[in-house]
Amino acid sequence: MSETKGGGYGGKGRGSKEALLAGLRAADRSRKTKVDAAGPTPAEPAAAPSRRIKAFDFGELPAYRELRLHRAAADMMGIANPFFRSHDGLAGASSRIGNRDYLNFASYNYLGLNGHSAVDAAAKAAIDRYGTSVSASRLVAGERPIHRELEERIAALHGVDDAVVMVSGHATNVSTIGTLLGRKDLVLFDSLIHNSVVEGARLSGAARLTFPHNDWRALSKLLEKVRHDYDHVLIVIEGLYSMDGDVPDLARFIEVKAEHDAWLMVDEAHSLGVVGETGRGIAELAGVDPRGVEIWMGTLSKTLSGCGGYIAGSHALVEYLKVKTPGFVYSVGLAPALAAAAIASIEVMEAEPERVARLRRNGLFFLKEARRAGLDTGHSEGYSVVPIIVGGSPQAAVLADRLYLRGLNVLPIIYPAVPEKAARLRFFLTALHTEAEIAEAVRITAEEVASVLAAGSVLQQLGAR
Repeated sequence: MSETKGGGYGGKGRGSKEALLAGLRAADRSRKTKVDAAGPTPAEPAAAPSRRIKAFDFGELPAYRELRLHRAAADMMGIANPFFRSHDGLAGASSRIGNRDYLNFASYNYLGLNGHSAVDAAAKAAIDRYGTSVSASRLVAGERPIHRELEERIAALHGVDDAVVMVSGHATNVSTIGTLLGRKDLVLFDSLIHNSVVEGARLSGAARLTFPHNDWRALSKLLEKVRHDYDHVLIVIEGLYSMDGDVPDLARFIEVKAEHDAWLMVDEAHSLGVVGETGRGIAELAGVDPRGVEIWMGTLSKTLSGCGGYIAGSHALVEYLKVKTPGFVYSVGLAPALAAAAIASIEVMEAEPERVARLRRNGLFFLKEARRAGLDTGHSEGYSVVPIIVGGSPQAAVLADRLYLRGLNVLPIIYPAVPEKAARLRFFLTALHTEAEIAEAVRITAEEVASVLAAGSVLQQLGAR
């Protein structure tokens, strides 16, 4: 191995060849220590016994029994299961379910790009060239030119150096946080953060603390107390909160993380294509330099009409994640059709900014109409997500069922996804909805909310039967 100009590791600093070799030997010893700590090789399994052994019955789990109890109560009330309904085709502003057309407010096809002719054509062309799968992890034989093209487009969209795409949005957060943080570190996240962040923090082994929703002042005070106890601190917020439809004061959070020597991660799953004049997300809306944020995260399944997730940031971050993150290293590369669909979606979004503007108008119109009807929209700021908060989980389920019977497809969000007293219906708005459709949805919802609340709690209704 020859020394590069400047010496040291990768040409950085003034280290010598001997220092490099010493560092490599130390890393090798560290790896061997980890292997030794794993213990001896397991013994050969014993021969199978002659008697028949039954597998565990998961129906005996207390949590499963509770689930069945809730299902029985719903059956007694005549409430159909709102989940896993099969749509017969493309889900846009309307969708066909069970031979009936519904106004659809349950899909996050925000800009209407899923089903766009250019997006469909790009996906089909990718299949013709690459097939339906790359058939390997990208490290070994799964790398395709279309992967780097997508990553470069995502990095440009966020205004940062580079990006890496993974096959699952949820796993992107879990695997990235689990890779970057450890037992001597701390993860601080908003009290309304997505489950994927919570799981990633838990699996990392780092300490975990929450701060009140969107409260950068409370975050700063918390950091003043605990920052000195940890090596690295990661703060995680969302660009648009998926349950409440509001946005953070990004500039303030950047100031807080800089003041306390922390890293900031922004989950843009629901804000890309939605927030900002041209849909470039919360940095565009806030008017801040996106390079002031260490980690940008997003998904391919919403505005970008595919499936998967990504991390965008510095070259060093992306290079590190590509060789260390289990969700990337040990997973197959992104399917070519999905990569192509995402690239085409970015191209259409940039070429047709009126889609972003139309979505914004629709979100504000829904919010205005809902508030005028006396509905509780919580923190929503009228983007693509507007909740209608009704109270308990059973009431939210009853309400969703009644709306479905009247031709509206909107899903309940119940405990534990949200606090029990904050159960809601979550309306996803798209650029495809018309004002007439939105007005009709709000009118029907207001009528049914009044009826459900007047009927009292579901337990009272069951007792009266």
